[in-house]
Amino acid sequence: MTGEQRPTFVPPVPEGVFLLLRPVQPVDAEYIHGLRVNTAYNLHLSYVTSTVEGQRAWIERYQEREAVRKEIYYIIERSDTGINCGTVRLYNITADSFTWGSWILDGSKPPKAALESAVMSFGVGFGDLGCNLASVDVRVGNSHAVAFYRSLRMTETHRTAQDIYFDYPRARFEADRGGYMKILTREFKP
Repeated sequence: MTGEQRPTFVPPVPEGVFLLLRPVQPVDAEYIHGLRVNTAYNLHLSYVTSTVEGQRAWIERYQEREAVRKEIYYIIERSDTGINCGTVRLYNITADSFTWGSWILDGSKPPKAALESAVMSFGVGFGDLGCNLASVDVRVGNSHAVAFYRSLRMTETHRTAQDIYFDYPRARFEADRGGYMKILTREFKP
């Protein structure tokens, strides 16, 4: 070894209108585990058998993948209060593509959080990482997520008995991003 160390990838920390995305840390284990075992949020997630400590260990292993730009896992945080309101993850990152998922929004989310967190995280994948394609898979029964992905004009590529698979090209995202930003910056009226 020559003594040179490989540079460590530092994920971008995007700030939006109502939200910011910050990289997951081991201290987030309790929050993430709580989301994953909460029946209000886990209906369409893979089954969790681990503990908070198991989640912490998973995050520590994940950080090794983050350091080499293979995965980015974010906590979605409210800009106005600093309160966590969800998670989103980019993984299977290659030079040209990534998989988007682990997307959970909890009851603390502000209005438009679904659109904003998606725009911000896809912006990282397409802009900061320079990828041209995102892949998304969703459980067949998750009708809200399926409708959301269709509203973004993602293309269904195939399905199994359990999952629907979508592709989202960078060109589609870039063509529509301005419209999404107009929606996000419009004053919210309950």
